[in-house]
Amino acid sequence: MLALEGIRVIDFSRILAGPFCTMLMADLGAEVIKIERPGKGDDSRAYGPFVNEESLYFISVNRNKKSIELNLKNPKAHDFLLKLIDTADVVVENFKPGVMDHLGLSYETLSARNPRLIYCSCSGYGHSGPLAMKSAYDLIIQGITGMMSITGPDGDHPYKVGMSIADVDTGVFAALGVVTALYQREKTGHGQHVDIAMFDVLMAILENAATRTLNTGKPPTAIGNRHVTICPFAAIKASDGFFNIAAGNDALFVKLANALEDPQMAEDPRFLTNDSRLQNWDALEARLNAAASKKTIAEWCAILDTVGVPAGPINNMAQALENPQIEARKVVTTVHHPVAGDIRTVATPVRLSDSAREEYAPSPVLGEDTVRYVAEILGCSEDEAHAMVNEGAFV
Repeated sequence: MLALEGIRVIDFSRILAGPFCTMLMADLGAEVIKIERPGKGDDSRAYGPFVNEESLYFISVNRNKKSIELNLKNPKAHDFLLKLIDTADVVVENFKPGVMDHLGLSYETLSARNPRLIYCSCSGYGHSGPLAMKSAYDLIIQGITGMMSITGPDGDHPYKVGMSIADVDTGVFAALGVVTALYQREKTGHGQHVDIAMFDVLMAILENAATRTLNTGKPPTAIGNRHVTICPFAAIKASDGFFNIAAGNDALFVKLANALEDPQMAEDPRFLTNDSRLQNWDALEARLNAAASKKTIAEWCAILDTVGVPAGPINNMAQALENPQIEARKVVTTVHHPVAGDIRTVATPVRLSDSAREEYAPSPVLGEDTVRYVAEILGCSEDEAHAMVNEGAFV
């Protein structure tokens, strides 16, 4: 039995933050039912690249889910939807604040019908505060929270993180919030509203950068691949490119110097302590690069592994996915999609010893489960449900 088996989730979310949350829950066994616009569905169904006209973007964050096509402004569809939500444990939505209220699907309305309901809202700035009604995208949130100011080669060239970190981490925290609320419901018998903001999430994961600024008044700036307080903790250049080293204390620095065949480096007064190494980084970087230039990345990584100094290559995605750890940990799984065919995707990183998922279902074709749920909720036969759907009763 999967950990969240028996939990029904009604998923109004689209694109990334909300769907990532509900995918995590579906991976762990929840029954996730996507409510999609007739004929179009989730916006991300239109995002490339495509395989047999199916979006890989959509496929990547919607596995193990069901799909119903409903026009939320259609009275019959709305009535059916309320009855469906009456059977649910969780609702997830990521509209701008007020949209669900306008549709008659607010937390207050739904919780009055179903007091045990957990209602999770993912939005850019949350459901309170002066920015609540402002539109937000991952790039905008990375900028406004200060993340881009500490990412990049220097303070004059702010960079975004190379993936949609605000969206994805919002999905992770939303899933955590929902599961926490489900746990509390076991004790109280009541659901609650989980309000997750991309803005709040990025501020939280900025951890010591935010704490340092709050308590010293000095905001950090981008310093490339270096660590702001540990040295050397950076990328250095071998004969065939850059690789990472992480000598996090004085003892590891001595081992690093010896392994790089420059033991005098560890005896240089400028490099004796972590603080002195930070203050003399330019000189230390030149010394490290000079030593590292004598061998290849693979040679240095093997040598440093042997002596216990953390080091590793800087892979592209194809190289990363060829790592033997991928096979050993079953990081990649193959899902058979009825239209796109066999799709390789990254499995959930949550590994539970007693309730592990053995197989993954594909992302749903738009509306493929509408008939099934109409029959279940309205208590009619599948033939009758099929007739209603074909006649356009819910679109």
